[in-house]
Amino acid sequence: MSPAPRAPRAPEPAGTEARGPAPVLPGKAVAQRPVVRPVARQEEVVGPPCPACGTPNPPGRKFCRRCATPLNPQAAAAPLPWWRTIWPFRRRVRAGSGRWVRVLVILLVVIALCVGGFLLLPAGRALFEDTRDKLGGTKPVTPTGVTASGAVPGHPASNTKDGLSNRYWGAPGPGASVTYTFGKPFRMVDVIITNGASDEPEQYATEARALEMDMEVTSSDGTVHRKSISLDDKAGHQPVQTAISDVVRVRLVLHSVTGLTAGRQVALAEVEFFQRT
Repeated sequence: MSPAPRAPRAPEPAGTEARGPAPVLPGKAVAQRPVVRPVARQEEVVGPPCPACGTPNPPGRKFCRRCATPLNPQAAAAPLPWWRTIWPFRRRVRAGSGRWVRVLVILLVVIALCVGGFLLLPAGRALFEDTRDKLGGTKPVTPTGVTASGAVPGHPASNTKDGLSNRYWGAPGPGASVTYTFGKPFRMVDVIITNGASDEPEQYATEARALEMDMEVTSSDGTVHRKSISLDDKAGHQPVQTAISDVVRVRLVLHSVTGLTAGRQVALAEVEFFQRT
């Protein structure tokens, strides 16, 4: 069977276009209602209050349940005296655990240090002065006075400090001595001795000369320093290191004379003293 014919659709008015589905706005979000939970009732706590916030705490707690402040603070230890802050005094020991032994050992150590410092002090001072001698310069010192135990006429002992090496002190023989005095104490670093009649080789051997001398140096405090000097049998300057402080007097005694024959005398041309600048 053929379908029944449909009636024709009425034409749409002019200017009207086919429309699609209209837009739809999203729904407004609704927050979920909070769940009300029952609050636990605070139990009544009976105990000592916190020293900081006053909250009572149950017995047995070490710290506050609110601010964590120590509930039973121990009393601060009294400050130690200054001598207890030095090792080994600062050690805390039990009663009777070798305390007297440690005290005795410490006392012996202190005594040993004092004795060692007393004995080593002169050596340390001498080392310090020697170092200053090596690092510093020198300058000559002229004696204010010269005396001798004896002298050959025309050759007084003052010739040994006149700065001229062709003039000498004529000593009568071995054992003769010459003494130099100074106006103020000084640090005597070196002594330069010109032995014989002159520093010229042809004139050196014309007179006798001492090859050994004893030097006695007196300091301002009365201390006497003794030194033996051995000289070479040759013309020229011969330095002698002394390194003695506060020198006020120097005495030279002649020994081991060579070349002493009839008509000759023991000659000492020059003695020069040098101090630290």
